[in-house]
Amino acid sequence: MSQIITYLTFNGNCREAMEFYQECLGGELKLQTLEDTPRADVFPDQLKGFVVQAALEKDGMLLMGTDMVDRELVRGNSISILLGASSEEQLQEYYQKLKKGSVSAHPLGKTHWGNLFGSLVDKYGNEWLFHYHIK
Repeated sequence: MSQIITYLTFNGNCREAMEFYQECLGGELKLQTLEDTPRADVFPDQLKGFVVQAALEKDGMLLMGTDMVDRELVRGNSISILLGASSEEQLQEYYQKLKKGSVSAHPLGKTHWGNLFGSLVDKYGNEWLFHYHIK
């Protein structure tokens, strides 16, 4: 099965962000740090807690992340995470939880095309789009 997965890169706070997303969305979170790798001894102690790979899975959703970046990390506005829900209530719940600490928001509301839509930039600088198709 082919799929597109959202993969986020952080500057040392991947664990914190992924645990926040787990609190907001639920699901199972798996983390691997540099300390968990076979070559952990070659890394400085201050880097051993950095996340090599994180995966948050729930109901067919997969959100991944890492602290491993080999260039300057620049947050831009060209990538968003689109979060669809199976009910209006579920979408409201996701929005309210992810809204905590967000820096900007477009409140959830009905659109002219007949759906529930909203957006926000969370406290980690990632843009989330929320969508529910009203039947």
